[in-house]
Amino acid sequence: MTTRLLSRRALLQGALVAAAFNPLSRSWASTLEHGSVPLPPLDGELLVDAASRTAAADDFGHIIHRTPWAVLVPGSVKDIVAMVRFARAQGLKIAAARGLGESHSSFGQSQVEAGIVIDMSALATIHEIRDDSAWVDAGVRWHQLLQATLPSGRSPPVLTDYIELSIGGTLSVGGIGGQAFREGLQVDNVLELDVVTGRGELVRCSRWRERPLFDAVRSGLGQFGIIVRARVRLVEVPARARTYTALYNDLHRFLEDQRRLIEECRFDYVEGFAVRSNGAWAYQLEVVKYFDPGAEPDDARLLAGLGFQPGTLQVSDGSYFDFANRLAPLVELLKQLGVWGFPHPWLDMFVPARAAESFITEVLSQTTEADMGQGPIIIYPFRSSELTAPFLRTPNERHVFLFSLLRTAIPPTPENVASLVQKNRAIFERLTAVGGKLYPVDAVPMSRADWRRHFHPYWERFEHAKRRYDPDRILTPGQGIF
Repeated sequence: MTTRLLSRRALLQGALVAAAFNPLSRSWASTLEHGSVPLPPLDGELLVDAASRTAAADDFGHIIHRTPWAVLVPGSVKDIVAMVRFARAQGLKIAAARGLGESHSSFGQSQVEAGIVIDMSALATIHEIRDDSAWVDAGVRWHQLLQATLPSGRSPPVLTDYIELSIGGTLSVGGIGGQAFREGLQVDNVLELDVVTGRGELVRCSRWRERPLFDAVRSGLGQFGIIVRARVRLVEVPARARTYTALYNDLHRFLEDQRRLIEECRFDYVEGFAVRSNGAWAYQLEVVKYFDPGAEPDDARLLAGLGFQPGTLQVSDGSYFDFANRLAPLVELLKQLGVWGFPHPWLDMFVPARAAESFITEVLSQTTEADMGQGPIIIYPFRSSELTAPFLRTPNERHVFLFSLLRTAIPPTPENVASLVQKNRAIFERLTAVGGKLYPVDAVPMSRADWRRHFHPYWERFEHAKRRYDPDRILTPGQGIF
């Protein structure tokens, strides 16, 4: 707690702190002036200086920039309750940002033009760890939770590939990783939530308590409430991880082997990538088996019958944590090179298995190396039967493929970014035509009609939840849904 307080003081040093709001001029003041409305008492601070507001007008995409009027650095959950009530009374929009640079906002989703952004990274306490669950603030990063649970041999069942993301951020969207075929997404492995609704009410919800709110906020894109705490499911995990990679030159066999592996559950993690090899597209299988020392996996049994190219198999062992945190060295290198700060017009799609081969072939035939900027192209299946969050929209098929074009705009010019976003939009329209769905963290312009189609057949249910939990529509305007 002391470290967090010190870091917050360092953040606030030199920042301009608001004490009141003038409803007529729609401006903030550091002192209570005539006609202004005093802020509610706060344990944290409301920052209105240019530097704080400019920082909150950016995200991982570095494409959309919407400048808020203020940034709340909460000192407690009570601060969030108080500021949501204040925003509602004054007709201000408000949204939670889980930390600048977080990849689950790449097109302004967590930004608020002329409103209030909540810096959720200020609330990052792990309150309790049990054998089967952990009770944590929404600003806790998955890698922080993993470091706290692994000493007792436990882990969240599903981890995103990059574990520097916040728990609240991924639960608001979905949170997918290579373990999803066994366990569902991260939203399927949360047991309980504390949520501040758009009415300014703090509500604890679960499958057995306030179930409509629980179902609404998981993958609810921040439209109904701000997740402030979560009870995350934990499972026992072995200490070691063996990673197998191999290349395919046949997309059909690659996809079929992936589907076979998730049905047979030979491995604990199944992913894959499209890569360039000798001027053509090839497909890299990546699978992992967890194990304890002295009980090594049977490689021959695990790999039996797979159709990868002979001579391309690579096998490596490491700790479970090092595997989970495998992207950290690459991200650090990209930060040192300055590339991490380039625009990221990402595109993540859920493709029905029946259309996966033809759709992926079509998209890859139109995708150049320059389009990707050395960013990865991810391809792997999961089972829709494991999904429990109604507003996480995926094709209604047994097997669904995640197909992601994780672009970096090189050169990082407005013209190149606009071209890549336009290509994303064209691919999105083809995706819709084959019955696919967007994983909505991406750089794709969406109209209200697009959102209606996205949530079909649950659009009316989505609208009803908005009326019930955020009747004044103050929450998360950056999605552009309402």
